[in-house]
Amino acid sequence: MTTLEKAKLWLTDIFDEETRNAVETLINSQSPDLEDSFYRELEFGTGGMRGIMGVGTNRLNKYTLGQATQGLANYLHQQFPGEKIKVAIAYDVRNNSKEFGKLVADVLTANGINVLLFKNHRPTPELSFTVRDKKCNAGIVLTASHNPPEYNGYKVYWNDGAQIVPPNDEEIIKEVYSVKFDEIKFNGNDELIEWIGEEQDDVYIDACIENSLYQKDKVGYDNLNIVFTSIHGTTYTTVPKALEKAGFKKIDLVREQMIPSGNFPTVESPNPEEPAALEMALDLARITNGDIVIGTDPDGDRLGIAVRNLDGEMQLLNGNQTNTILTYYILDQWKKSGKITGKEFIGSTIVTSDIFFDIAEKFGVDCKVGLTGFKWIGKMIRENEGKEKFVCGGEESFGFMTGDFVRDKDSCGSILLACEIAAWCKANGSSMFKYMIDIYKDLGMYYEGLINVVRKGREGAEQIHQMMKDFRENPPKEIAGSLVEEIKDFKEQTCITVSKNEKKVMDGIPKSNVLIYYTQDGTKVCVRPSGTEPKIKFYVSVKDQISSEQDFKDKLVTLNDKIERVKTDLNL
Repeated sequence: MTTLEKAKLWLTDIFDEETRNAVETLINSQSPDLEDSFYRELEFGTGGMRGIMGVGTNRLNKYTLGQATQGLANYLHQQFPGEKIKVAIAYDVRNNSKEFGKLVADVLTANGINVLLFKNHRPTPELSFTVRDKKCNAGIVLTASHNPPEYNGYKVYWNDGAQIVPPNDEEIIKEVYSVKFDEIKFNGNDELIEWIGEEQDDVYIDACIENSLYQKDKVGYDNLNIVFTSIHGTTYTTVPKALEKAGFKKIDLVREQMIPSGNFPTVESPNPEEPAALEMALDLARITNGDIVIGTDPDGDRLGIAVRNLDGEMQLLNGNQTNTILTYYILDQWKKSGKITGKEFIGSTIVTSDIFFDIAEKFGVDCKVGLTGFKWIGKMIRENEGKEKFVCGGEESFGFMTGDFVRDKDSCGSILLACEIAAWCKANGSSMFKYMIDIYKDLGMYYEGLINVVRKGREGAEQIHQMMKDFRENPPKEIAGSLVEEIKDFKEQTCITVSKNEKKVMDGIPKSNVLIYYTQDGTKVCVRPSGTEPKIKFYVSVKDQISSEQDFKDKLVTLNDKIERVKTDLNL
């Protein structure tokens, strides 16, 4: 069926007048958007379903959301026959999110399913917490994380509070794609909706405080200068209250950015990975003599942290650096309190820094690794409940979680922990940045770079496919002056040791279109198409040994240069 034929199906009476008019305009104007709107069906990726809002099968709208929710409702009835099924729904600040949240609730209640619906914007981790706290069968959050304003998304959580994983995700997708648009039940029953709000915030915040803080005497809490921004996102509802309740006294908010808005008017991108997103917060920190600057993404699961470097200037830490500090500190506290028994583990991902293996070994715990995305860390927790104790987990894309009370990355708990570390360091005449260097002196200095190659639309998707094919069939023999020693192909589930011409099967991790190259000097390059954005990502990790702060400065230059050589060698 051609794209035009697919589009004309949306001109029938199945669709409302507003949708029909929009599709007709696309057709009559011969808009280039017609092709991208209808050439495929919107897919579930590592973060669920995410796409540009608008009409069409490849857009997020009333009908694609309705189809996804009807499919989920059908699956829930299959999995919990005869039960009173309950689903929690949250949504972020994005345009249409609130309306989409009610739309999704209506489809569920039209199918006889009870809904707990937040009255207003709430962070994704609070939804994850609420699923478990309220003993729900599933959860849904409407969010597109840090994508541009034209995007929105839909993530599904299972009854453990974690995002869906196999086999549930595959079975739900089958149900979703089997639903015809005329089979969606849109006429909801408001009597099946329970509205929730600030009372749930308090329960969630108390759990964050209980699970994320270790200094009972609150060392330095009253002397840490904190600057926080929600970057127009959902954490205006939770983080300031959590910091105050935990006992931190000096909290300055970027007032202009505490106003929720799906247009994100003060930034180009609401992505805390990018220094520009924290520019207003950094400006405020210069005025207030801030010790730590923190920003979160729109749905409040990821955090960016800037602290003062060795020259006294504010510097944004990358995700691996932040997680290194948090993980090392937690395990050190566990060790000091005698909580490590050898049956504990931390969680990481295949694209995250290998320093977490070193940290785990130092403290006598296991480091489990999964595919990209926190749903795989959630899966680790579920599979090991009653056998091993989960301590914490993180991934390079600015996500971290402490304990298992939330089963997804959680900025609120992570912010509390980061502020405690910063306060403790300051009270002891040090800093969070110096603490990181001390860790590197102990374990070796790892440094990472991320290269994003954006390729939009249908043609872009084909180019990304070809790039992966080329890297798979013609792997580099040398990277940045060091021979490639090991090639891991997670799609083929093979590991090749080049010098031994030896191939082994890797079946401990599900198949995924990811390649990792290790060189003889320890350089790591991971190649992976994004599951939620039109880009292919190259994760580069290099390492060396350091013995002093000056050594750190010198090696930072050489490791940066090495990452640039990697880019050149891979033609990026």
